[in-house]
Amino acid sequence: MVKRKGASSSEESWNYEAKVAEIEGIITRIEAGELELEAVFDQFATAVEYLRQCEGFLQQRQQQVDLLIETLSQE
Repeated sequence: MVKRKGASSSEESWNYEAKVAEIEGIITRIEAGELELEAVFDQFATAVEYLRQCEGFLQQRQQQVDLLIETLSQE
């Protein structure tokens, strides 16, 4: 039950590795002290949202894997 053909364009353009790289970049900028305090909070909020998206992505994929394993076990 892999959803490929019917996926929306936003799902197709979303990339886990790219989000992780963005999170790492935010962390690097915060740790380097390159940002004003307000920007730190804004960037932190962005990183938290990206982490939530990544977690949701991984949970969906885990459910797919579990379903595939269950299907194989039944055969």
